[in-house]
Amino acid sequence: MAYEAKNFDHLIGLDGFSETLLKNHFTLYQGYVKNTNATQEAIASMLAEGKTVGPEFVSLKQRLGWEWNGMRLHEFYFENLKKGESSPIPTDFENMLAEFKVMAVMRAIGWVIMAWDPIEKQLINVWITEHDTGHLVGCTPLLVLDVFEHAYMTDHGLKRADYIEAFMKAIDWEVVTARFSTAKKIQII
Repeated sequence: MAYEAKNFDHLIGLDGFSETLLKNHFTLYQGYVKNTNATQEAIASMLAEGKTVGPEFVSLKQRLGWEWNGMRLHEFYFENLKKGESSPIPTDFENMLAEFKVMAVMRAIGWVIMAWDPIEKQLINVWITEHDTGHLVGCTPLLVLDVFEHAYMTDHGLKRADYIEAFMKAIDWEVVTARFSTAKKIQII
């Protein structure tokens, strides 16, 4: 199955995010979609040829996690943004948001994710260093923030806190709340 890149052009004009930054970021995301498809095609080809023993196959299987998560994390990120006034922060998220913001300005690259743990039935903030490192098994991402330099350097330079502030003002809490409602219905057996 080939994946198609989603169109996020509706975000052009988002306060705190220039058109150049957004278009560059969309292009980066489209690269993850393209590479996810290419990696899956290469894996399917090697499987069909019976070439599953050796470093090439192992490398492709490992690479798929990087490309796939790069694709999905960017989709979650762009989908939890919107232009215009952000709705009020739902009370479910108020306590976790303070820690989320602290994590967002840490001196590191990666992703900050507020997730739902269906086993303990609690929200948890997670730091993901790379696309494929640090995910908590079984947790559902609710609020996703990209804190790799490409997400803010064009507009904010080294002022990451300014980017975080712009991000916080652009959160589509309706999307986050909908993700939360869906995640709470998941039953882990």
